[in-house]
Amino acid sequence: MSAKRTNWSSTRRVLHRAAALVAGATLAAAGAIAAPAASAATSLPGWLSTQGSTIVTASGAPFTIKATAWFGMETSNCAPHGLWSIALDDGLSAIAGMGFNTIRLPFSNECLAAKASNSINGAVNPGLVSLTPLQLMDTVIARAKAHGLSVILDRHRPDSAAQSELWYTGQYSEQRWIDDWTMLAARYKNESAVIGVDLHNEPHGGACWNCGDPARDWRAAATRAGDAVLGVNPRLLIIVEGVERQNDGSNTWWGGGLKDAGAAPVTLAVKNRVVYSPHDYPASVYAQPWFSASGYPANLEAVWDANWGYLVRKNIAPVLLGEFGTKLETASDRAWLDALVAYLAKTKTSYAYWSFNPNSGDTGGLVADDWRTPQKAKLAALAPILTPVAAPAPQPAPVPSTPAPTTTPRPSVTPTPTPKPTSTPTATPKPPTPSPKPSVSVPSSPAPTPKPGAGTAPGASAGITATWVPQSTWGEGYVAELTVTATGPVTTWSVSFDAAGTTAVSNAWGMTCSVAVGRVTCTGADWAATLAPGQTVRVGLQAVATRAPSPAKLTLSAS
Repeated sequence: MSAKRTNWSSTRRVLHRAAALVAGATLAAAGAIAAPAASAATSLPGWLSTQGSTIVTASGAPFTIKATAWFGMETSNCAPHGLWSIALDDGLSAIAGMGFNTIRLPFSNECLAAKASNSINGAVNPGLVSLTPLQLMDTVIARAKAHGLSVILDRHRPDSAAQSELWYTGQYSEQRWIDDWTMLAARYKNESAVIGVDLHNEPHGGACWNCGDPARDWRAAATRAGDAVLGVNPRLLIIVEGVERQNDGSNTWWGGGLKDAGAAPVTLAVKNRVVYSPHDYPASVYAQPWFSASGYPANLEAVWDANWGYLVRKNIAPVLLGEFGTKLETASDRAWLDALVAYLAKTKTSYAYWSFNPNSGDTGGLVADDWRTPQKAKLAALAPILTPVAAPAPQPAPVPSTPAPTTTPRPSVTPTPTPKPTSTPTATPKPPTPSPKPSVSVPSSPAPTPKPGAGTAPGASAGITATWVPQSTWGEGYVAELTVTATGPVTTWSVSFDAAGTTAVSNAWGMTCSVAVGRVTCTGADWAATLAPGQTVRVGLQAVATRAPSPAKLTLSAS
């Protein structure tokens, strides 16, 4: 992303943590995973490789990856979002029916080590609530395969709170990054539905391409990680994103700059496995200079050709446009999407649309807020590169055999907004050095937790204390969470606060909420309805509002 794009990370995924966490009754996982129906199994491409700028199947047939992202496993929920509203099968069936053939599945290293997810409605998704995130990933892959969908694993974040400029942080070392990738490569070594690994999402800031600095050189790091992964499973595609700042001084989107990859490619020990993956967005996400140029939108092809399209045009390497998306609310955005779809069709470039989820802050999704109603205008715009099909009806089957999941305790991390880019490169950590994987991942310098509102009801008789934890705000709403702790046995509890400008609560997790005359009242529900002495729960809401309470003064009650 451009270094001048100051609102990028705080807007595009502003709702990543807007999870309606409704964990219900838990059933055994056995029998919850179905094998692919015959029609789905035969539609899968199997292991892929590259020939020049083309991705090909084992038989040498060209294959275009047509993916969409279903995010959530990279957030503090450690599960695909929306499973509080729809069944996993319903979402995958919808994606396949739209004409996609692949899921891009974001995850965080923190979630790989977690013991549990916290965003699944057991009444809607029986058998999923009891799974660890790794077991849930197994299930998502198996069910995607059952619907004729391949999977690209996307290491979206080290921890679940925010993206990182580089592929490592003070807490999550390069060795931890590589170890987790090789673990996943081994886990799915015999599962051809997992076709590729997106090594690190959106290198930016100080990340450079072939600059020779071991602390910042993304090309060198991708080579190390790619070789490690292929040492475990040599049949995977290694997906390498670009950088924000290119060597000629030009800036583009986070992960979007691949101008230097032609002259300095990622060269791996196993040949024909590298796929480059830029990201590209419209003016509504950030007003890049080319959007205001006199030749817009005719100038876009030249921009794309210069930054990444030349790799395809010159038959150097395949490209997977790893993210692009829009709410499609402006003429400029519509012109951008029309031009981009035409470019992808003409160049036969693979892609991954951002996102299936409706709760992506400044792009929205392919379905409405109910997670079911298709966004017909977007799908119509994508129609030239999609082939809608009738999704197969999978049949139940036993749980497939997979390696035992890890049992590392879940890290204790307070989610914080993704850091904003800066106009100059920020200081970077020391060069990465191998270090043992910690048993518990706690940031060495955690971001400060927002100060609570006046949230403790007077006296012990109230039964609870509560802390207001703001998550994200934007022009049309906000997301906030509450940490509620019982000081004694609690059978019912509620929290209310003044919220002038709040007109509705569109989602809530662990609570039911109502709005009346500028005041929001929420009552504990589902898994957070009753509390044992000393028990702490994290609940939250997503509100439609012109502004967010800051800070919110809480009124508590409990019995």
